[in-house]
Amino acid sequence: MKAILTVIGKDNIGIIAGVSQKLADLQVNILDVSQTIMNGYFTMMMILDVTKATKNFGEIKKELADKGAELNVQIKIQREEIFSSMHSL
Repeated sequence: MKAILTVIGKDNIGIIAGVSQKLADLQVNILDVSQTIMNGYFTMMMILDVTKATKNFGEIKKELADKGAELNVQIKIQREEIFSSMHSL
């Protein structure tokens, strides 16, 4: 199963490292990533493979939200099929 992850917040040291380490801890693989800093705001989008994850999707979502709070950013994750259906024409 694939998922879409977004990270948004004020730019700060360690955001990419913190998110990537949390995903590695959860055995979630990063398939693709795009990130930029716009006027001091960090934005990142990832496509993830959660097939081998050590926790269920709800637990992953909670742990990533907690990590976001720790990093002072907002982290959201959605299943790819839900994201695709919400954003299709």
